[in-house]
Amino acid sequence: MRKKVICAMSGGIDSSVTAALLKRANFDVTGVFMKLADSPNFKKSEKRARKIAKFLKIPFFVFDFRKEFRKRIINCFLRDYRKGLTPNPCVFCNKQIKFGLLLEKALKLKADFLATGHYAKRQKIENRNQKIEYKLLRAKDKDKDQSYFLWRLNQNQLKHILFPIENYTRKEVEGLAKKFKLPILNIKKSVEICFIKTTINLVRGQRGSVETQRKQTSNGVNDFLMKYLKEKPGKIVDIKGKVIGEHKGLWFYTIGQRKGIGLAGGPAFAKASAGKPFYVLDKDLRKNILIVTKNKKDLEKKELIAQNINWISGRVPKLPLKIKAKIRYRHHPASAVITKTKNPKIVQLKFYKAQAAITPGQSVVFYRDQELLGGGIIN
Repeated sequence: MRKKVICAMSGGIDSSVTAALLKRANFDVTGVFMKLADSPNFKKSEKRARKIAKFLKIPFFVFDFRKEFRKRIINCFLRDYRKGLTPNPCVFCNKQIKFGLLLEKALKLKADFLATGHYAKRQKIENRNQKIEYKLLRAKDKDKDQSYFLWRLNQNQLKHILFPIENYTRKEVEGLAKKFKLPILNIKKSVEICFIKTTINLVRGQRGSVETQRKQTSNGVNDFLMKYLKEKPGKIVDIKGKVIGEHKGLWFYTIGQRKGIGLAGGPAFAKASAGKPFYVLDKDLRKNILIVTKNKKDLEKKELIAQNINWISGRVPKLPLKIKAKIRYRHHPASAVITKTKNPKIVQLKFYKAQAAITPGQSVVFYRDQELLGGGIIN
């Protein structure tokens, strides 16, 4: 009897090729589109996904998760920004929506698996106690690897998940789309927050660090925050406490930010800057103060505290533990040691080399060789 698979279809190349591969492998495939928000992006994506499903001659359904997505993802996104954090909504969406609500729906429909177009590897092994265990590994395409966003998954979820493009590079996936003659070849790559229209350019800097530059559109992140959080002006001070400007609201800024701080003109700024750019160093939420520095070295730190820790295996490993850690998606994995604290859901990381712009609210993810061990939220 053929295994039944629910395939999450976004209308993009990766999920479309995923569905085609599943059909080629003789699975009983049903395509599902998740309606998460009322926006032109989602309407266009749904139309494309429906077209692909029709082309592949597989059943297709639309699940309306707008209410749950707003409550669990968008509202939490705004709440964290209000707290001065820089959250990553994709991490929470994967845990609560894609591999939460959607997986629950799939199992209720008597599906054996839920498949997605993630670039990540799922490995099924038999441990020493002859029990089945699942591991998460980095994908073949290291540039496209998305395991970083999956650190909150658990064994019960992984038991029912498939990643059909795990052993393909993005270029190979595009080749498969042509081979299958999928009517989707001109779709642009998307690296944006799905409910916010933003173009994001990732620029690799020194020592493997990555600076993220956002080209704001009329529906960009700051405009989105402005709509819901409004402005809350306060002082901008340098590391000596000297007032050199005024910010619009702490949620509009992130650690390490250089552009768009709004420091320009005036004798105080001219004297403080000495022609060098400023970087966001810290935020004083209680006093509503933005702290900046023109010394990039001030952004480098060798330690961090992470909370809400999740271990993919479901077991806390023996600590201290040497690992490679990523403090953001495009960050080059850095050698570190995890040490325990009194709270099992909180750990301390000590890096061998200082890391730039460690940002509260972002995920720090732990790797051992190619295996994703788990992760946490930077406190």
